[in-house]
Amino acid sequence: MRVMVMVKANKDSEAGMMPKQELLAEMTRFNEELVKAGVLLAADGLHPSMRGKRVRFSGDKRTLIDGPFAETKELIAGYWVWQVKSMEEAVEWVKRCPNPQEGESEIEIRQVFEAEDFGPEFTPELRKREERMRAETAARKP
Repeated sequence: MRVMVMVKANKDSEAGMMPKQELLAEMTRFNEELVKAGVLLAADGLHPSMRGKRVRFSGDKRTLIDGPFAETKELIAGYWVWQVKSMEEAVEWVKRCPNPQEGESEIEIRQVFEAEDFGPEFTPELRKREERMRAETAARKP
């Protein structure tokens, strides 16, 4: 199963404070462990929400909202995508992770939907189109 592992933002990450060299080294070691175990599929940090945009949908109407966004506890500072056998395995990996921020921080784990999770509404034709799109996307990666 695939999971998205999200590092929640805090006031420091939202202020654009960069991690210290020691934390970067610890995170690099942790990421190397994930790679060696065949778990890591993707990982990136995100710029603060002051550089972000949101688009609110209401029927056919689209409204642009510029950052920063007020609820820091609801924002994401970075993420991983992991391939694991179970949610329990993902939790065990997170417990091994260095604290991603000084002081208190929080990491959220969410399972990624797979094609079979959508049931019969995701027809064979739609599945083929999705597979072609994923193959094209994978071919573009550096």
